Amino acid sequence: MLPVSYQIPAAVVLLLSGTVACFFGYRLFRIVLAISGFILGAFAASSLMGISETTSMVVAAAIGGGLGAALLFGAYLIGVALVGAGLGATAANLVFSIGERDPHALVIVFLAIAGAAGATYFRRYFLIVGTAFGGAWTMIIGAVVVVGDRAALEASAADNIWVLYPLEPLPGLGWMPIAWFILGLIGVGVQMGLTGGERGRVGLRKRK
Repeated sequence: MLPVSYQIPAAVVLLLSGTVACFFGYRLFRIVLAISGFILGAFAASSLMGISETTSMVVAAAIGGGLGAALLFGAYLIGVALVGAGLGATAANLVFSIGERDPHALVIVFLAIAGAAGATYFRRYFLIVGTAFGGAWTMIIGAVVVVGDRAALEASAADNIWVLYPLEPLPGLGWMPIAWFILGLIGVGVQMGLTGGERGRVGLRKRK
C-alpha cells in the first residue's frame, strides 16, 4: 500500500530487483535476501499507516524495509529455508488449483516444512528455482505498473499489501500466470547454464 506518487518509483525497484533475483538469484543470494527483506518490511510497515498519512507511511516503509533487509541479509540459512517453504506452499496451491479448490491449511504447512527441509539438502537447485520464479513474478508486477496498466495501478494503490502473492493475478490480467511460468523457466535456464556457477560446485573454489 503506497501513495499514488510513489507507485512508479516502487514499481521500478520491483522490476530491477526482480531481474536480479530471476537471473542472478543464486550467485547474489545474500543481496536478493536483503532486497526481499526490504520489500517485505516496507510493505508490512507501511500497511500499519493510514493511506492519507503519506509522510508517516514513507517513514514507516523506510524503517521496516531497513529492518527487514538487515534481518534477512544476516540470516542466510533462514533465507534458504524460506525459499524452500515458499516453493512447497506454491506447489500445494498449484496442485489444488487444478481442481479449483483451496488446499487445506495442514497440506500447506506439511509441504512448506518439506520444502524447507529439502532446501537444506539440495540448496543450489531450490535456490535457483525459488529465486527465478520469485524474481519473475516481481519483474512482471513492476513492469505492468511502470507501463501504466490501470488494473495494476489500482491494485498497487489498494489496501491489500499482498498484491505480490504469485497465485493471485491482478484483475483483468489473466495472462500473468502464463508469463510468470515462462519467464521463471527462462530464469532457471539462465542460472543453471550461465550465472549459477560451475555445475555441482557453486560457491566453492577449486583446489589446486
